[in-house]
Amino acid sequence: MAIETGSNIGVSFDSARKEPPRFFRRFLLRLRQSRDKEPRALCTQLLSERGEASQTVLAQELISIYEALNDEQRLEFFEMLCREFGTNEAALCDAAGDYQRSPSAATYQLLAAAMESPRRKLFLRINTAPHGMQTLVAMRERVGRLLKKHPELGPLDADLKYLFCLWFNRGFLRLDRIGWNTSALILEKLIDYESVHEINGWPDLRRRLAPDRRCFAFFHPALANEPIIFVEIALTKDLVGELDPLLDLNAPVLAPEEAETAVFYSISNCLDGLRGISFGNFLIKQVVVDLGSELPGLKHYSTLSPLPRFASALRDNSNAEGFTRGRISRLLSEYAARLVQEAKTPDSVDALFHLLKDPLTHRDVLAKPLHRLALAYLTQARVKDHLVDPVERFHLSNGARLERINTFGNARPYGLSDSFGIMANYRYVPEEFEENHERFVCDGTIRVSTQLLQECRTVARLWLEPKPAKAHAIVVRNSREQL
Repeated sequence: MAIETGSNIGVSFDSARKEPPRFFRRFLLRLRQSRDKEPRALCTQLLSERGEASQTVLAQELISIYEALNDEQRLEFFEMLCREFGTNEAALCDAAGDYQRSPSAATYQLLAAAMESPRRKLFLRINTAPHGMQTLVAMRERVGRLLKKHPELGPLDADLKYLFCLWFNRGFLRLDRIGWNTSALILEKLIDYESVHEINGWPDLRRRLAPDRRCFAFFHPALANEPIIFVEIALTKDLVGELDPLLDLNAPVLAPEEAETAVFYSISNCLDGLRGISFGNFLIKQVVVDLGSELPGLKHYSTLSPLPRFASALRDNSNAEGFTRGRISRLLSEYAARLVQEAKTPDSVDALFHLLKDPLTHRDVLAKPLHRLALAYLTQARVKDHLVDPVERFHLSNGARLERINTFGNARPYGLSDSFGIMANYRYVPEEFEENHERFVCDGTIRVSTQLLQECRTVARLWLEPKPAKAHAIVVRNSREQL
């Protein structure tokens, strides 16, 4: 026999009994009463409930109530969680004082308990309900949309992020290869979640899953059929600098055993509620290991990556650490005459921006200037002393090196808009992972290939203002030389 106690809640008991146990009848009565309570009262009740079974049912009831709230009510709910379920600052100060005066296991445990907000405990209990994890991830996604206008929700976002860093630890994630025979539900989600190069329907997806392509995704056991992050890879003979051959539906299919290079051309995070939690570093390194085992003939692992902020950074000459007009002028000095002649404008900087209104028409004139400017963007430009480009930061922090810059590697409208068509190759050499990572994280050293070294020296010299400032360090793999 089953007793329906609320939305999506079914609880069963021994059918041989004529009525449920007395304790269970009391619990059902309290649960029915909770349906008329405000979310705050139900949160308080969930925190005070000691029985695991009752916690799970109450958590499901709270989820049902939360999902029925409109946008305005959800904002009020979030504000209430921040206001009334945060850390008790007085108790925290007292516990910290006790530990400072008398450090011991006992005072440390009291301090640790005081540091954990009731809000975190509430989220832990919500997670016991079916679809609890899914609800919390969606909740953080919604909070993220509100943060700009409602910064007071920051502690709520921080608590959820803290728990997700624990729950989505690499040890809990499962790496699966995605193929054409994968469930249609997951394949549809790949189409929806692709955030780098749009998948235009099923024929496009099928080509991306052909024998000379690979797709891998991380999954979490609490989120069934929900990819967390996925990477798309092309198996090629040589390093690829242009996007179109990789996305061409009619491109010939290479036999996998003939491939010598694996090109990572798209990495997409799927769930906005997990923003700020790093999965890609584990994903790439694990895929390199798996591909090496599957295809021993592979010699090189590289990316074909966008420069998503290059165009905006080049136009922003108000950033003292970025492309000031003086820097652009010095970087263009070698190409100024041809730029001025092509644009029929006396100033080289004005000429550049005039030609960039239609870069494909002037690609022969723009190719070398853009290559130099892109290299300056990747190696010298900063915002608050950090590299401007998020894709570059990701790959360098994972131990890659900057291998090559490809002008007009992506001539599609979004590529021209974001980066005037420029793409970059970052190369992953397993033997270099650790050293490259440590040097980049510790002192900001950027590892570049031998073929870029001389141009990097030129860029570093031209980047300097008339009153010299220190140029950022660049390291090349073979010579170990630094600028």
